[in-house]
Amino acid sequence: MALVGAIIGAASGGWINDAYGRKKATLIADVVFAVGSAVMAAAPDPYVLILGRLLVGLGVGIASVTAPVYIAEASPSEVRGALVGTNVLMITGGQFLSYLVNLAFTQVPGTWRWMLGVAGVPAVVQFCLMLCMPESPRWLFMKNDKDKAIMVLAKIYDLARLEDEIDQLSASSVEDRQKQNNSRYLDVFKSKEIRLAFLAGAGLQAFQQFTGINTVMYYSPTIVQMAGFSSNQLALLLSLIVAAMNAAGSILGIYLIDHFGRRKLALSSLTGVIVSLVILAVAFFGKSTGSSNALYGWLAVLGLALYIAFFSPGMGPVPWTVNSEVYPEAYRGICGGMSATVNWVSNLIVAQTFLSLANAVGTGATFLILAGVAVAAIVFVLLFVPETKGLTFVEVEQIWKERAWGSSYNTESLLEQGSETS
Repeated sequence: MALVGAIIGAASGGWINDAYGRKKATLIADVVFAVGSAVMAAAPDPYVLILGRLLVGLGVGIASVTAPVYIAEASPSEVRGALVGTNVLMITGGQFLSYLVNLAFTQVPGTWRWMLGVAGVPAVVQFCLMLCMPESPRWLFMKNDKDKAIMVLAKIYDLARLEDEIDQLSASSVEDRQKQNNSRYLDVFKSKEIRLAFLAGAGLQAFQQFTGINTVMYYSPTIVQMAGFSSNQLALLLSLIVAAMNAAGSILGIYLIDHFGRRKLALSSLTGVIVSLVILAVAFFGKSTGSSNALYGWLAVLGLALYIAFFSPGMGPVPWTVNSEVYPEAYRGICGGMSATVNWVSNLIVAQTFLSLANAVGTGATFLILAGVAVAAIVFVLLFVPETKGLTFVEVEQIWKERAWGSSYNTESLLEQGSETS
């Protein structure tokens, strides 16, 4: 139900972002999440608990759309990837801290109520801090609130850079305002350049889930048991180690994404993921033969560790970063919401089918299928995802126009502008 809530939240989050702004969307997400946490903690029966899960999911879905867009629109282009990647670090780091907090709460009465209720504390803290934060300058420009936008930009850029940013925003704001006022979800598929951008963004989000990150995370306790450790405490310890590796990989990704580039980082990450999944498949195939050799168990642990090490710096942050920067201003909220919805739907599909698939064809074969999906993801990135490292939003828009209408598009548009002025 949390995933269902996230799907609904992400689907509506794009419209909320465009209608009310990035700041208010974040505040709404915080309120919904905090209320959901309180409902779960106080739940008198399973049905109220499920309602709380749904509310928490709604908050997560809205936030998953809003945070990358807000960060990207307030970031200089040369560090935009690193700052959006920091959002992923906060997620993975938060997962690690949640394991530690939950471990502590196992020693107090009312264990699960504390575990679920305390999740509302970060939402309340963020709500209070967000009240002191400015609105996205690009959203303000699009809403024709130029003075406020300039005040925000002045806090980010020095005077020389500030003038360039204002000129770029002024040049595109009139067209963006007109498009946003008329933009609808179906319009995304009517414009060829927007359609190409959405294909790249949504495709990355789908492959992030279908390459198996959540199945590998969910299956980690079983992998520990395969290695010969049956203790629940050791299983929890592995969960802590996996979460710590995930967070550490996110830190590496923050550095690499603006130095190595989005495209190269995704491709190298997927290559490592394929190798890791093959190792996991070999380990499970070996164990399924009835062998008592502990080597297969340790091979599975190695595959798990390598998977996290390769996935977290690349396919963890890259899809969210690309989706925060590939869409024109007028469609950034709508497309961001739609692509986040693809991510959560894919997450739900994988979570609900993995065990059934493993029972039907075997766990080893399932990991091979995931490896095959990762190969398809490499082909997809090579064909449909451009490099956006260090590019301004205007330059990214130009990439899609040239891909949609040919490399001569820029020259033709300049000639048209020249004939109009003459």
